[in-house]
Amino acid sequence: MKQIIIFMSFISMLFGTAQNAALKMLPVDEYKTQIEKGKVQLVDVRTPNEYNSGHIKNAKNIDFFAASFESQFEKLNKEKPLYIYCRSGARSRKAASKLSVMGFTEIYDLKGGYLNWK
Repeated sequence: MKQIIIFMSFISMLFGTAQNAALKMLPVDEYKTQIEKGKVQLVDVRTPNEYNSGHIKNAKNIDFFAASFESQFEKLNKEKPLYIYCRSGARSRKAASKLSVMGFTEIYDLKGGYLNWK
């Protein structure tokens, strides 16, 4: 039974089906209001090519698929709110799961991703 629970937890984490208490999805207007309040940790988790084709002003690019993903996030403050986004929202939800495990406690994701921002 214990093995089944561990396996199911792993599958949930892998596919992002488990609820993530640290993650809050924000609609575009609320997300925009929050990041305009001041200096925030704003991260675009898309590839460099996607980032270079257009991104939210002052966003740092940390590619979700890069081998350095975790090490780059380790440089950020885990106690401060973290605002992330990707193209449509799928990658940023997966990133949020990883970041929550890494110790980030307050993660805000742009609902609908950058496609919704435009």
